[in-house]
Amino acid sequence: MKYSYLGRSGLKVSKLCLGTMNFGVDTDEKEAFRIMDAAIDAGINFFDTANIYGWGENSGRTEEIIGKWFAQGGGRREKVVLATKVYGDMHEASDGPNRDGGLSAYKIKRHLESSLRRLQTDHIELYQMHHVDRNVSWDELWEAFQVAIYQGKIGYVGSSNFAGRDLVKAQYEAKSKHILGLISEQHKYSLLCRLPELEVLPAAEELGIGVIAWSPLDGGLLSGNALVPVAGSKRASDQTRVEKFRPQLEAFSALCKELGESEANVALAWTLVQPSMTAPIIGPRTIEQFEKSLRVVEIKFEEATLNRLDEIFPGPGGDAPRAYAW
Repeated sequence: MKYSYLGRSGLKVSKLCLGTMNFGVDTDEKEAFRIMDAAIDAGINFFDTANIYGWGENSGRTEEIIGKWFAQGGGRREKVVLATKVYGDMHEASDGPNRDGGLSAYKIKRHLESSLRRLQTDHIELYQMHHVDRNVSWDELWEAFQVAIYQGKIGYVGSSNFAGRDLVKAQYEAKSKHILGLISEQHKYSLLCRLPELEVLPAAEELGIGVIAWSPLDGGLLSGNALVPVAGSKRASDQTRVEKFRPQLEAFSALCKELGESEANVALAWTLVQPSMTAPIIGPRTIEQFEKSLRVVEIKFEEATLNRLDEIFPGPGGDAPRAYAW
């Protein structure tokens, strides 16, 4: 496994991040344990989850599974850089009118305590805002997060689904308070979703924020299963989406055959070409899917291959501000 610093922090994480969104939904507890054990054995130390995973009335189920895995001991907790998120509705009646999505200091404190309990740990290395909340001031946000840091309950703060303007505002306010601010932004990014190249990725690079790519296979379309659906790949077998991108997917598949690599691994490895990218999130449902993804960090692309990928999946039109003007 290969490692890099997460943003401008001194925290080293693996170049692949284990996503756990399927745990407790499409992946049962036993298989989830096998995947997490295999991840540690492979040198992956970066695990990502969220308090709402499990979804709906089962929100929190994924964190509970990870907590049970930690409770087995064997140094499992000590070997993991753990990331979770806060923002969504956890379906807790006690939240009252504050149960909707948001980031008040009240909600951050309550939901952090609940995540720690489910995860069976006393700290979280990376606590991420799952979405921006422009109804809450950065005075309130940074105070709430700094209290959690001082208490030793979180190590660093990250964001997810933030626009470029939100990253700039967050870091501006952090600098005025003489604190580190954000060290990461988790953002949707893939060959089929290159819009972040206009603003988010350049802003993150300039501000020293490491980017973590979610949905790097775009819901399975880039997994290789879209053109030949397999049982269980619900998103990949969505024929409306497949037909929309069929010419690109067929050209991509042909290129991957020439390279001798799977579509999924090429798509994942491509995200790492971006200088601001720390790691793509892999979200295996099975141990077999996990094992196949380990090769990603070894794949290198020649310039000609990158040019062909640009031809198949054109970017958003260049860097800002030129893409907007001249």
